[in-house]
Amino acid sequence: MIELTADRQEYDEQRKVFTAEGNVLMRFQGALLDADRVQVNLDNRLAVAEGNVALTRGSQVLRGQRLDYNFVQGAGTLLNARGEIFLPNTGTDLALGPRNEGVTIARSVSDRVTAAQPTQNVSSPGSLGVGVGFGRDAARIPGGVPQGGAIRRLRFEADQIDFTPDGWVAQNIQITNDPFSPPELVLKAEQATFTRVSPLRDEVRTKRPRLVFDQRLTLPFFLPVVALDRRQRSPALFQFGYDDEDRGGLFIERSFRVLSSDTVRFSLAPQFFVQQAIVNGGSPFKAENFGFRASLDANPGPLTSIRGRASFTSLDLGDLENNVRASLRAQQLVGDHTLAFEYSYRDRLFNGSLGFQTVQSSLGAVLISPRIILGRSGIELTYQVGAQYVNADTDRLDLLSADRTNNRISLGRFEGTVQLARGFTLWQGRALPPTPTEGLRYSPVPLTPYVGLGVTLRGVASAYTSGDTQQNLIASVGLSGQFGHFSRKFFDYTAFNIAYIQYIGSGQSPFLFDRTV
Repeated sequence: MIELTADRQEYDEQRKVFTAEGNVLMRFQGALLDADRVQVNLDNRLAVAEGNVALTRGSQVLRGQRLDYNFVQGAGTLLNARGEIFLPNTGTDLALGPRNEGVTIARSVSDRVTAAQPTQNVSSPGSLGVGVGFGRDAARIPGGVPQGGAIRRLRFEADQIDFTPDGWVAQNIQITNDPFSPPELVLKAEQATFTRVSPLRDEVRTKRPRLVFDQRLTLPFFLPVVALDRRQRSPALFQFGYDDEDRGGLFIERSFRVLSSDTVRFSLAPQFFVQQAIVNGGSPFKAENFGFRASLDANPGPLTSIRGRASFTSLDLGDLENNVRASLRAQQLVGDHTLAFEYSYRDRLFNGSLGFQTVQSSLGAVLISPRIILGRSGIELTYQVGAQYVNADTDRLDLLSADRTNNRISLGRFEGTVQLARGFTLWQGRALPPTPTEGLRYSPVPLTPYVGLGVTLRGVASAYTSGDTQQNLIASVGLSGQFGHFSRKFFDYTAFNIAYIQYIGSGQSPFLFDRTV
């Protein structure tokens, strides 16, 4: 189906050709075409757009002077092309063609309107955390600097682009990730071919590629084939970690992708416990100084996901009960709710002054609500209900047998949670202009100083097959904010988050891992 609006429209009934002129907007196959003039032949399903052509689909925007498009083949040609490619969505946004007719664009506005619309400030919905610190992980602080490390958007110019449902071929193309002109670094090629290998992986082949620095220095580029992979990968050769309880302190690991497809990903990460090997002495090649972790992610359907994790803290198979931690979780979207089934073995949880507690095994299901805004009040409502069969430690002697080897018991556990949250902006400053010397000097987006207040009220009720119950009402008030713009070399960014939490409860859990203390 084609939807067309324009200042003037004409239809030639004999030739079955309609012509639209002046502010033309045409929707087709999940895309939005904006041009000065569009002519469509209904017999052969050919369209020709001329003058300030802009083709928008999802997060991708292509511009040019002339577009020839075949609706049947899902193929076309764009002359004097330029635009932007948003890499995380290329697998779906660039898939023009008849097989995607069911896809619709998210916004019903033209490219001219979106290009002229000013950037809007983004405010927090009111969720609060606690964190003060220094370092690179500023993304954990509300309103802080987003975590970088990946190229997400590319700009390009080309004399001509021929595209099909499976990719495109560009002539005399220039590509850069610099959002400003003139760009400091440009990749040029006589020809570039973009091929969609899988929903999460694309491939770009270039002919005679070269890099141009500051519009002057040109160097050959010796990678004619570049893979654009949106799957999560470890960038370092080795990773360091610290685990004093299971791995004896400092350890190193390296992750390897064993299986990778569109729906299933499985990886292994061998580990060497450096500190434990040094402290214990003897041969560093003992089985107890080595371990590994395994990771499984599967998406059997668009609404279903499966996630499995396993950790072996020793290769000594004589004590597997104390050397293995594992979990398997399956999630299914049911309407706007999420239904999750999970089994875990020796899961480690933190419980206030009781410290880390180990849940020996747990099998159950939980139904999680979406975020619900109550009218115009700005109050956010969430809730969840769940049931589990749990084996974990207790200090209740009346539940323990006299002849036992540990202090664990097995009980059914039923829990319901309801939470109300509301955020208030007490003060908001102004962001710097989005220029390379001001607002975007050290941050991918201009930062807006602010001070916010968040209020949360959460009720939790738990019941156990032992007859015990535990009810808690948890109220919290928090103050969070940030000052500075992250545009100077020193002392130009400070973030804070302070919260007061009050518990009001009755009853007591027979387990230690979820007991209110």
